[in-house]
Amino acid sequence: MIDLTTPLLAIDVGRGTQDILVYEPGRSIENSIKLVLPSPTVVVAEKVRQATRAGLPIFLDGYLMGGGTNTGAIREHLAAGLPVYATPGAAGTLHDDLARVRAMGVEIRAVPPEDAVTIRTTDYMAPELQKALSLFGVDYPKNVAIAVQDHGYSPHRSNRIHRFELMREQLDAGDWDLLSLASDPPLADMTRMQAVRRQVPGALVTDTGPVALIGALCDPLVRRMADTGVILVNVGNGHTLCFTLKGREIYGLFEHHTGALDPAKLQHYIWRLADGTLTSEEIFDDGGHGAAVRKPLVTDAVVVTGPNRLRLLPKAYQAAPFGDMMLSGCFGLAYLWKRFREG
Repeated sequence: MIDLTTPLLAIDVGRGTQDILVYEPGRSIENSIKLVLPSPTVVVAEKVRQATRAGLPIFLDGYLMGGGTNTGAIREHLAAGLPVYATPGAAGTLHDDLARVRAMGVEIRAVPPEDAVTIRTTDYMAPELQKALSLFGVDYPKNVAIAVQDHGYSPHRSNRIHRFELMREQLDAGDWDLLSLASDPPLADMTRMQAVRRQVPGALVTDTGPVALIGALCDPLVRRMADTGVILVNVGNGHTLCFTLKGREIYGLFEHHTGALDPAKLQHYIWRLADGTLTSEEIFDDGGHGAAVRKPLVTDAVVVTGPNRLRLLPKAYQAAPFGDMMLSGCFGLAYLWKRFREG
């Protein structure tokens, strides 16, 4: 299912980890170079906390990147009475509306004050990865595929609503085909993805949720389940995405925050999705993103991937494409590279 003709660096950027595959033609996937490292948001958060402990101002310089742990650390820095400065590009990490960023207490400027610690913001840590691979004599691939989770540009309305509306539009435009959620190039509205593409213009950049489930289909048993109908769940550190799927046709999906779910609640939503009765309002009102149902799917086959799979779905089939669950997203990226770029 994955047989590329050129080397590929695949990076799946999550909330807790960034999972990395260095694909080399002629080498088995099982023997490929693989890394599971702290995600960029975790790395930036730790640098901010170091500055907070030292009582130093910080200057955020770089690109719009994913939030989460880093934005929490920045708020704590401000709450400690310490200054935060940021370039316009980096400030977008905190909110699409820069007026709201300023209202938080962040000063937006192009040049750092002399006493500030400069912290680079990016989802693509190229210098660090190049150095790490070079220490082991591993060539850095020219071809790069990166997955990040993007809510789209939404300065004045809920980014949860906006993200799910964009997903629904892609589904409708692509006749609810699984690959319609992984457009290449990404939508212009996807500012986080576009920030990555500015750093590596030739990269394939797409969304983390669908690529993990596309990667799960590299598990032969999961592929066979999909022929007759399967419920696919990616339980990430930040988000949980669930599809009902037959072949490559999506029958329905919902997206929620992993931290808001427990096993009973997730099971409830899964079976409501399968029988076609789950509403988007129900998921949104519970703090999630939304749901979309095209038609019900009669199946009892449930497959799960993602780092929180055992906590929320311990009895489901645990997908392990090429024997490595943590790299599901990377395998999905490699599959998409083959399909979109090598045909």
